Amino acid sequence: MMAKQNTSVPPFGMRDKVGYMFGDFANDFTFILSSMFMMKFYTDVMEIPASMVGILMMAARFADAVTDVTMGQLVDRARPAKDGKFRPWIRRMCGPVAVSSFLIYQSAFVNMPYGFRVGWMVVTYLLWGSVFYTAINIPYGSMASAISPEPKDRAQLSTWRNIGATLAGLVIGAGTPMFAYVTVNGNTVLSGFRMTVIAGAFSVFALICYFLCFNMVRERVQIEANNRKMDVGRLVKNFVTNRALLGIIVAAILLLLAQLGMQGLSGYVFPNYYGSAGAQSMSSLVSSVAVLAICAPFAAKLSAVYGKKEVSSVSCLLGAFVYIICLMVKPRSAYVYVAFYTLAFVGIGFFNTVIWAMITDVIDDAEVKNGIREDGTIYAVYSFARKVGQALSSGMVGGLLSLIGYNQATAFDPGVTEGIFEISCIIPIIGFVAVSLALIFIYPLNKKQVEQNAAELARRRETG
Repeated sequence: MMAKQNTSVPPFGMRDKVGYMFGDFANDFTFILSSMFMMKFYTDVMEIPASMVGILMMAARFADAVTDVTMGQLVDRARPAKDGKFRPWIRRMCGPVAVSSFLIYQSAFVNMPYGFRVGWMVVTYLLWGSVFYTAINIPYGSMASAISPEPKDRAQLSTWRNIGATLAGLVIGAGTPMFAYVTVNGNTVLSGFRMTVIAGAFSVFALICYFLCFNMVRERVQIEANNRKMDVGRLVKNFVTNRALLGIIVAAILLLLAQLGMQGLSGYVFPNYYGSAGAQSMSSLVSSVAVLAICAPFAAKLSAVYGKKEVSSVSCLLGAFVYIICLMVKPRSAYVYVAFYTLAFVGIGFFNTVIWAMITDVIDDAEVKNGIREDGTIYAVYSFARKVGQALSSGMVGGLLSLIGYNQATAFDPGVTEGIFEISCIIPIIGFVAVSLALIFIYPLNKKQVEQNAAELARRRETG
């Protein structure tokens, strides 16, 4: 199966970049909401233990092991249609993913029996994450390879995708605390009804952004259907021996453990340790603006000069250093903590900005070695790995909160809040260092190798 250039559509340009940005904006209206507020909603509003929520998020990944790879195979085996190979999935699945996300946050069931509340959480979370989010995210991510065959264009798509994620984080992270929290007996607590309304609004915004993505992006590389007979042994062998894929998977899981740990704990460290929901909004606002101002314009340029792998590994080490200082200083002001949070977020922001281009590098590397293009399947494996990271971060946060004695009754005890602050620093320190080491010692696609692969594939398309 050889990818071919489609010359019947307009050249790659700003319309594609902005449209691709809207796709990730849409994804993150549900993904970031889940990462930042689902555990807080179910522990504080629905009164389900943090350990139980964490266990669900980890257990759901067993389902994803099947649904992600199945979806990847469906995408790879689909024939290109009038709208392309990947774009039609965005139109088909945007409604189900938006509705299922909204159903997760139904505070009207707060007085239902405990078993019902747990069951509702399990069913709605599985429908959203393991079924519908999978069915839209894998085609969306795989589509980058079809929008343009050029590494520089894909790096720009990765940058604009991260801009979309950053804007979503800005809207959700900065906006949600301003409306979701209320003051009860002098304490800052989450309002269940307000969270339901917010989740509904975000689902509507997600639909709008998905339609903008569908209408603005065009596929230029015609990737024919993979008609080879399904060979599970070959797939497993290819993935296990694919060092580039293994390297980016390990780095991505560790990144999500660190980043989502930061974001998940922000819902506890700001209202519980610092007593300031406003500072939580400020942290999301300032960190998002900093990423847009620093990482978005410079990540692709620095990567073009030094390489994506090289820039990402150094920036993650800088993020870890920032949190080491924060742990040592232990700032009493919430806004000083916001400054540390922002600097660390910029540190990992460079990796986040180019990581999607690194996935297309991995897909190219596999095609060079194996002679077959499997965008959907490789992206599905990577997507599953990201979900593992998401789940492990939730399980990690839930387990650590339970370990320090956090529950609704002890949420504001001094010993518990001190523990919240400490783990909010230790998690990213360990995570960022581990990400850097994975990139340095496991991931093999340095700047030179990426350029050699791009040249080889260009030669094959010209002669094929």
